[in-house]
Amino acid sequence: MSTFAASDTPPALPGRAPWGTAPALRAWQQGALEEYFRTEPRDYLAVATPGAGKTTFALRLAAELMGRRVVDRITIICPTEHLKRQWAESAGRVGIKIDPEFKNAHGRTAKDFVGVAVTYAQVAAHPALHRNRTEDRRTLVIMDEVHHAGDGKSWGDAIREAFEPAARRLALSGTPFRTDINPIPFVTYEEVGGVRRSRADYTYGYGPALADGVVRPVIFLAYAGEMRWRTRAGDEITASLGQPLTQDQMSQAWRAALDPKGEWIQQVIAAADRRLTEVRRGVPDAGGLIIASDHETARAYAKMIRNVTGAGATVVLSDDPSASRKIKQFSESEDRWMVAVRMVSEGVDIPRLAVGVYATSTSTPLFFAQAIGRFVRARRRGETASVFLPSVPTLMGHAAEMETERDHVLDRPKREDGLDDDLLAEANRKRDNPDVGEELPFETVEASAHFDRVVFDGGEFGMGGAPGSAEEEDFLGIPGLLEPDQVASLLKQRQAEQLAAQRKNGAKAEKKDDRTTAEDLHALRKELNNLVGAWHHRTGQPHGVIHAELRRTCGGPPSAQASTEDVQKRIAKIREWAARPTPRTKD
Repeated sequence: MSTFAASDTPPALPGRAPWGTAPALRAWQQGALEEYFRTEPRDYLAVATPGAGKTTFALRLAAELMGRRVVDRITIICPTEHLKRQWAESAGRVGIKIDPEFKNAHGRTAKDFVGVAVTYAQVAAHPALHRNRTEDRRTLVIMDEVHHAGDGKSWGDAIREAFEPAARRLALSGTPFRTDINPIPFVTYEEVGGVRRSRADYTYGYGPALADGVVRPVIFLAYAGEMRWRTRAGDEITASLGQPLTQDQMSQAWRAALDPKGEWIQQVIAAADRRLTEVRRGVPDAGGLIIASDHETARAYAKMIRNVTGAGATVVLSDDPSASRKIKQFSESEDRWMVAVRMVSEGVDIPRLAVGVYATSTSTPLFFAQAIGRFVRARRRGETASVFLPSVPTLMGHAAEMETERDHVLDRPKREDGLDDDLLAEANRKRDNPDVGEELPFETVEASAHFDRVVFDGGEFGMGGAPGSAEEEDFLGIPGLLEPDQVASLLKQRQAEQLAAQRKNGAKAEKKDDRTTAEDLHALRKELNNLVGAWHHRTGQPHGVIHAELRRTCGGPPSAQASTEDVQKRIAKIREWAARPTPRTKD
């Protein structure tokens, strides 16, 4: 069968107006369509980075299949109620009438609708009903963010039962991986290296999308800080976020940082608002989003926004019946800030979001990727996104691996650190409110923030400094309109300027005998590298992570440019670490 070019008008839907208002397809969307119609498979998995336009691709494919009389009906499955309405609105703009208010109790929809939008939970509640609807007419099933079909074995079984009779099934995902090993229905798995991995029929990752100008470049601004908290036993514990910590220490220091009672989150929100002001110089309607852990902290963060800006923030909570309306209003306004728990962690389209604060302790790759996906949608070339986050190794790893392609892996071995996947899922599960009866393991006494570094395109920039320092302002003042290569060049330039200043200051302390200095420095660097190697074997941390931690702790440039004084400080610091109990954390 022939396919249509991006500039062609697709076939008219039966009994409907032609797609005269359909947007031109992007290259990846056209390529995926051509790939689909080369084989016309019953099942097709398209993986595209958040913001790339999966909805447009799916609706264009639906129109083509209906125009060719391959299918007569469409069922769209979404993770949330809000996304049901968003899909219906998008479909309506291109001439496809989808009913987002379909109810299991009624089991019927008006005749002028060609399909329905339902949630995964809705299907799981009555799979037999949806199977009957699927058997009644030739149906195209579109599974948005299909990894949710594996949220539980019962959900997966329900999806299989309901849509096994479908004429065609299209699975969509921006993040086709899960933290568990529940198989995703209608996804193909292939054995690779002794484990089964999901196989996508078409993949369009963040890297290619960034090169094509389809998504924005994302600048991650990490903040460290000094944390002090009191345990239930009354003991006070102090730890530095951004330094090597045990797993328990890291978890509690991270929680202290996000606690509205401390100054860390207040300082970071203030810095994020300064960044938003800079971005709005070039993008006047740019908005910001704070992703909170639960309802109580979300409201507290909104009060901080009012204190910083003098204006209120839109607060979106998952149990709020007006959440969809609030998101829509914010999307169409020029208001500065929105605070949300999880309503906007996935799929929600607010293209003007340009600055974010990742103020949640949820650290799974899936949630992180979906959350960052809210900021990457490009409206015009040159727009940049900035996300503020705690300087935590897990998050730093996710930020540095934005371009990494991931598959859903089954049969994976148990974690070497002994943590069970169920316990990991429990620790990372999304919460709307604290658990009933759950006692806080500590009380935050003090939490201060300071700028640590920038992560962009897998590289790190910045030497750290105190809040409000020139170094922090160097990076907060990056223009909001830059191409990816311009972002990288500017970051390198500003880091080089800081390094040059530090080298100049370090040079004053060097010995006058250059030959002796060079020999001493060579010996010190060798000693440092030996100590880093020993620390690697003791903790499992990569050499680069250890050097970065030493640099952030002691200051100074990378080892190759470090002065004698810099290297001596790092040797003393790593010896200090060695005197502590062995940390369990592995990066």
